[in-house]
Amino acid sequence: MTQTPSRICILGGGFGGLYTALRLSQLPWTATDRPEILLIDQRDRFLFVPLLYELVTGELQTWEIAPPFTELLENTGVRFMQAKVTGIDLDRKAVFLEDQPEITCDRLVLALGGETPMNLAPGVEQHALAFRTTEDAFQLQERLRELENSDRDRIRVAIAGAGYSGVELACKLADRLGDRGRVRLVELSDKILQTSTDFNRETAGKALERYGIWLDMETRVTNVTADSIALDYKSKVDSIPVDLVLWTVGTKVAEALEPLNCKKNDRGQLIVSPTLQLEGYPDVFALGDSAENYDAEGQRVPVTAQSAFQQADYAGWNIWASLSDRPLLPFRYQHLGEMMALGTDNATLTGMGVKLDGSFAYIVRRLAYLYRMPTFDHQLRVGLNWIAKPLRDLLSTPS
Repeated sequence: MTQTPSRICILGGGFGGLYTALRLSQLPWTATDRPEILLIDQRDRFLFVPLLYELVTGELQTWEIAPPFTELLENTGVRFMQAKVTGIDLDRKAVFLEDQPEITCDRLVLALGGETPMNLAPGVEQHALAFRTTEDAFQLQERLRELENSDRDRIRVAIAGAGYSGVELACKLADRLGDRGRVRLVELSDKILQTSTDFNRETAGKALERYGIWLDMETRVTNVTADSIALDYKSKVDSIPVDLVLWTVGTKVAEALEPLNCKKNDRGQLIVSPTLQLEGYPDVFALGDSAENYDAEGQRVPVTAQSAFQQADYAGWNIWASLSDRPLLPFRYQHLGEMMALGTDNATLTGMGVKLDGSFAYIVRRLAYLYRMPTFDHQLRVGLNWIAKPLRDLLSTPS
């Protein structure tokens, strides 16, 4: 009698989910033990989030940073299903999908990522734009084109949040809008890039100053309208005219995870062991923005793309080990540094004892991200396109 193969169901196709699926496809399964690997995401494309900012300035094309899952998973044995997750039964390891039949599995991976909360101040949901997905980037591009084609002398942009996303966006927008742009960053704390290194923070501060970006520190957004933003600084509220508000503040867990009856932290993240198993559910793994994870050394793992990239390697191995009666490995996080783009030809990076800024740092950042793209075929296509682009630009320039 033929034994039914195990099924591994991975919810979410971001860094955590996609890279776990790819890792699982590469492990040494025997012919009889090879499982069905199913990746489910509500979108049809993977998004390399750290390069999303380059869409705003037209430095990169959508296909380069958001390739289709079907293309990435071709010849891997991983099956992709585009569907929205509406519910999860942890006890049964069952997944409920919108307009699709229920799916049960032997191992479940929760990697649904995070969302930007748009309810932190009145008017944000109605009038501000988030910046986390390709849809967000397209919406921003459309709004920018409208403003650029208008008769406005100045295009006034306010960005809530001076973390990594806010600072990178501010510099990219300043580059795109040039002399017409009036960009301001609004930050609740007393400094930009709270969790960054001193070198990157200082380099970013110089870039913001060079671009003439206004900083509103220790300031809270109290209201957003179609053409204004209300800012509270030391209990004094001023309403400032704006043409565009971008919201980069905060992260919340995916809606489908909220009803789960398991251990969570005060932010709603699922608490997992160092082996990335959900507490109380050894057949369920969680990683990325969805999880609170302390690694083998007891250090709390930061919620970044870099962390999810590393966790995926361990998640894949541990799922394979759990299905083949091998010991599981506790996750060991390695901080490889941090990189930020500060415009179209400027970046800052620190890591492995190296500190770089300027155009060379921008090139190193690009190459590092090229190396981390999900498959060799995609790396090759993107790399060749980057090499050929200067030549195409030269040939298309009128003599």
